[in-house]
Amino acid sequence: MMELKYPEILKLNRELRNNLKSSSYSITVLSNIIVQQIKEILEYLLRDGAINANIEFGDYDNIVQDSQKYKDANAVIIFWELCNILDGLQYKVELINNDQLDEILEKTKSEIDLVLKNLEKTSLVLINKFTSIPFSYSNIRKNHLDELAKQLNHYMEEKIPSNVRLVDIEKAIASVGISSSLDLRYYYSSKALYRVDFFKAYAEYVKPFIISANGKAKKALIFDCDNTLWKGILGEDGFENIEMSSRTKDGTIFAEIQAMALALNKQGILIGLCSKNNPGDVDEVIKSHPDMQLSDNHITINKSNWSDKVTNLKEIAQELNIGLDSLVFVDDSSFEVNLIKGWLPEITVLQVPEKLYMYPKMLREKMGLFYNLSFTAEDRKKIEMYKHQVKREIVKKEFIDIEDYLASLELKITIFKDDESIIPRMSQLSQKTNQFNLTTKRYTEGDIQNFINHPDSDVYALSVSDKFGDSGVTGLCIITSNGSNKTVEIDTLLISCRVIGRNVEYVFINYIIEKIKEKKIIDIKAKYIKTQKNEHANYFFDRCLFNLIDGDDLVRNYTLSVNTYNPEKLDYIKVINED
Repeated sequence: MMELKYPEILKLNRELRNNLKSSSYSITVLSNIIVQQIKEILEYLLRDGAINANIEFGDYDNIVQDSQKYKDANAVIIFWELCNILDGLQYKVELINNDQLDEILEKTKSEIDLVLKNLEKTSLVLINKFTSIPFSYSNIRKNHLDELAKQLNHYMEEKIPSNVRLVDIEKAIASVGISSSLDLRYYYSSKALYRVDFFKAYAEYVKPFIISANGKAKKALIFDCDNTLWKGILGEDGFENIEMSSRTKDGTIFAEIQAMALALNKQGILIGLCSKNNPGDVDEVIKSHPDMQLSDNHITINKSNWSDKVTNLKEIAQELNIGLDSLVFVDDSSFEVNLIKGWLPEITVLQVPEKLYMYPKMLREKMGLFYNLSFTAEDRKKIEMYKHQVKREIVKKEFIDIEDYLASLELKITIFKDDESIIPRMSQLSQKTNQFNLTTKRYTEGDIQNFINHPDSDVYALSVSDKFGDSGVTGLCIITSNGSNKTVEIDTLLISCRVIGRNVEYVFINYIIEKIKEKKIIDIKAKYIKTQKNEHANYFFDRCLFNLIDGDDLVRNYTLSVNTYNPEKLDYIKVINED
C-alpha cells in the first residue's frame, strides 16, 4: 500500500465501500491529537481484505469519557500521544521537579485504569504505547520524557486484560523513518503530528490484530521446493548440490526462510509442500539432507508430484479441511504464481524476489497474515491434529457409503458445561470459526466468563476424538433465557472446520436440547445470520426440524417446540458427559 498516494486510497476505498456487501465492522478511534487521515487508509486496507470496516472518531482529547461512550464498538484504537497529555509537555517536562513529574505519572495511570475498565467488554482494544521519539530521538542524554514513556508502558504491560493489545508505535515510525512520519509544522498549528506515510505503516501494523479478530488469519504456509526452500533444482543439480546452509552466501538465505517456517510451525501454523518433483527425491531431502531444517514432524502435508499446482493446492485445502483462503503459497516461478492467482484468487500467493537477499524481508513482512490474538493448548497440538485429518481423508476414499466411513472412525464426543478451564479456547473458537457458525458472534474471554457466571445462560463446549486421535475442543453453544422459564435462545452455535463432516453437530445439538427439556423449557428460539463464509451451516436448523418463522436471504428466525423434538439417533458416535 505504501506506493499508493492518498487520493488514490480515497478513490479505492470509496469503490470498495460501494461494492462490499458484508456486515459493517465498527472501529472507533480515540485520540488526544488529530489523526483523521487514518480513517480512509485503514478502512481501505481492511476492506481490501473483505472486512467492511467503518471508522468513526471520538471527540478530540476526550479519551477517558469517550471510552465509556464507544465501548460497544467492535474495536477501539487509542492514540494517546505522550507529548500532549499536558499541553507543551515536550519542553515543560525538563523544567518540572520530581514531585510534579510523579503527579503527571499518577494522573495518567488513573486515566489508563478508567479506560481499561470502561472497555473491558469491548472485543478488541488497541492502545498505542507511549513514545517520546517525536521530541527526543536526537537527545543522547537521559531525560524525563523518555522515563515517563518507559514507566507508563511498563504500567500498561502489567495491567492490560486479554482483550487489549499494545501497539508498538515506534516500529511504525521506524519502518518509514522519522522525517516521513512526523510533521511538526502541523503539530504546532493544529496538533496533527503524523504524516500520511506513517498512517500507511501504522495501518499495516495493526491490520493483523483486526484480521485475527474477524477470524481471517491464515492457517497454512505452503512452499514450492526448488529455489524456494533451497537454492537450486533438485532434479538437475542433485541432492549434494542444492544449497540451504548458513555456510554459503545463497544458502544462508534459505536457511533463514526455513527457520522462519519453523517458528510459525511452533505457533500452530501448518507447513506444507507443493512442488513439481519426484516425490521420492523430495522425501530423501527431508529425511537425509544435513542442512534441511524442516522434517516430516513439521510438514503436515506434502504434494510433491507432477500434477498441476492448482489441483494440488485444492487437494491440500480439502485434505486439511480448511478453506483455500486459509492458504499462503510461496513459489519462485512467475508462471506458477500467475497461474494460481488466476485460478485460485482466494489463495494469498507470494513470489520469491529476483533479488534473493530480499526474500527473508518479504516473508517477514507477511508474518502478520498468520497472527492469532490468542494461543491455547489446542494450538500446541494443532499440527498433529491436522496430520490425523490427512489420514482420515486417505481412509475415507476406501468407503463408498459415508455412514460406513463414519462408523469406522470410532467417534467419541465429550461435552462440557460452564467449564472455566477452557474459556480461552471457547473465546478463540468464537473469534476464528467461520464455516459452521450460525450467528458468527465474536466473544472475548471476559464475555465467555460473563455467560458462565450469569444465571440465565449456559455455555456448552464439545471435544471430538476418534481412532486417529483427539481433535480437541472444537464446538461451542451458548444458550440464553433472558429471565424466562419457558423459552430459551441459541445465541451461538459453532463447530470448527477441523471436525466438519463427521455429523458431530447433530449429536451436540441433540444433547443440548435434551438438557433444555430437563429444565421444563417449552420453546427454543434460534437464528441463522448469513455471512460470506457460513454457507455450510445454511440449512442446519431446517435439517434439525426447527420451524422457520420469518426471514430473508440474510437472516432467518426459527423456533422449536421441545416436546415434539424427535431426533435421529447416530449410534456410531459415543457421547461422554463432563458437565
